[in-house]
Amino acid sequence: MEDSSGLPPLRGPATVKGMLAGKVAIITGASRGIGAAAATAFAQAGAKVVLAARDEEALRRVADGIDGTGSVAVSVPTDVTDPRSVEKLVEFALEKFHRLDLAFNNAGGGHMPAPLAELDVEQFDQALGANARGTFLSMKYEIPAMLKTGGGSIVNMSSTAGLQGVNGIAGYVAGKHAVIGLTKAAAMDYAKKNVRVNAVAPGPILTERTVGVISPDQAMFAVPVGRIGNREEVAAVAVWLCSDLSSFVTGAVVPVDGGRLAGVSFSRPGVTPAVTPSISDQRKPSKVRENRW
Repeated sequence: MEDSSGLPPLRGPATVKGMLAGKVAIITGASRGIGAAAATAFAQAGAKVVLAARDEEALRRVADGIDGTGSVAVSVPTDVTDPRSVEKLVEFALEKFHRLDLAFNNAGGGHMPAPLAELDVEQFDQALGANARGTFLSMKYEIPAMLKTGGGSIVNMSSTAGLQGVNGIAGYVAGKHAVIGLTKAAAMDYAKKNVRVNAVAPGPILTERTVGVISPDQAMFAVPVGRIGNREEVAAVAVWLCSDLSSFVTGAVVPVDGGRLAGVSFSRPGVTPAVTPSISDQRKPSKVRENRW
């Protein structure tokens, strides 16, 4: 059964059960999309989850849904571009659960498509703020909290647009490239202190913002595996990166893109091409802080 957005209900992957037992996790941008899926998956994996986003009502609905399954979830309205707001989020997690082990810094955002020279300075600054500044501030306050109890694991949200250029969304591309740079720098700074820092780079993912925007035919030709990705598939990778199963992984960027970044497929007699012009040419990034690509 689908909800009013046209998406199927969230279901945490069964394979994650127990992977994060006894851990406390912060998830930003958790009110919808990949963030909400991650909140569900982290809780199903056994973590107590502290959910953060600007939309208080939507955030509470996600937390209530997790509580209804018997897991523990609390919500804290947060603006990741505001240092004091992020600091209060981490303080709340420590006061409530006395530790912080994990973080999925998913909050981000884009801008309406425009060639670089036509992009408003304010829109560029907002994209950098939501992605680069938000990720920096999140780690700035999360890492000291993790160090107090011996370490932890952080996953930052980038995008395939953080690994390649995409026309029309220069601010978003710059912000997501910056997330990768911050991830690698933080991984180097804290590798010997038992804090691992990695990033995920989703390709086309079905969320509230892409329902009706990307057709199955577009996905079939633009993604080598022939379909758009699901929110839960990104969430499962984030859980793995936060779990002990990835204990020797830090400073990595993991594409969750159905093979889009693997290469280019050329048409040959008798061979169906796996890739035609990118879906990214078709999309219109949202002004709200939600990652879709």
